[in-house]
Amino acid sequence: MKISTKGRYGLTIMMELATRFGEGPTSLKSIAEKHQLSEHYLEQLVAPLRNAGLVKSIRGAYGGYILSKNAEEISAGDVIRVLEGPISPVDFTEEDDPAKRHLWIRIRDGIAEVLDSTSLQDLISFKDEGSQNDSYMFYI
Repeated sequence: MKISTKGRYGLTIMMELATRFGEGPTSLKSIAEKHQLSEHYLEQLVAPLRNAGLVKSIRGAYGGYILSKNAEEISAGDVIRVLEGPISPVDFTEEDDPAKRHLWIRIRDGIAEVLDSTSLQDLISFKDEGSQNDSYMFYI
């Protein structure tokens, strides 16, 4: 399964809103400038997120968007499903070989489990501890 720019940029929007949760609305323009993305494209992505109830829009001079729930309550799977559709590596039918169908179901369920168990809070508080090991040099 390949996540398109819709899913990737949608997660970017949601992570920015999660980072600024409680500070008031965030404009798409500020997100677009920070990440060097098209503001127009972000506007297209935020509409389905708003329709799904994941974000709220605030009108006015200091308007923008806020998360509709806490970052712990919104999963990466919620965002990806809204923007990308159902999570499935292939379109399998009942006529497929049972062994292959079982494989596709296991892959789908594994992807869904990772996405659904990862909240926006997990994403914004992620610390890359593996990169510290890169600084060690071993000689033999």
